[in-house]
Amino acid sequence: MIYAWLKAGHILFVIFWMAGLFMLPRYFVYHQEAAQGSDEAARWTDRERKLQKIILLPSIIVVWVLGLALAWVTGAFSQGWFHAKFLLVLLLSGYHGWLVGYGKKLAHGETPLDGRKLRMLNEVPGIVAAFVVILVVVRPF
Repeated sequence: MIYAWLKAGHILFVIFWMAGLFMLPRYFVYHQEAAQGSDEAARWTDRERKLQKIILLPSIIVVWVLGLALAWVTGAFSQGWFHAKFLLVLLLSGYHGWLVGYGKKLAHGETPLDGRKLRMLNEVPGIVAAFVVILVVVRPF
């Protein structure tokens, strides 16, 4: 029974985490389109921080805790598909960290990337999620 609860919780928090990872770059696009130093830009900074603290941070923590618990319960640490999934989740976690850093730059008025590049980066979580789902469901190796 513990397996079912771990899996359900893991899936739910992956959904929350992914939703946040899809939303944050879009928020950045709108933030960058606002006039620098304006009330609108300040509202976007506030929205970004709330998204990070209320959804993204708790979600990534729970995803990692439950994911590692699942791997331990199922003995997945010795399986090839899990190693590939683990690498992809590490990369996605790094992407998450990069987004947090980008948000800090935006809050200080820096805009290193244009809106088009941010829109393209918005596709990263979906692509990674597709590979992770295939690895977990199909277990090709």
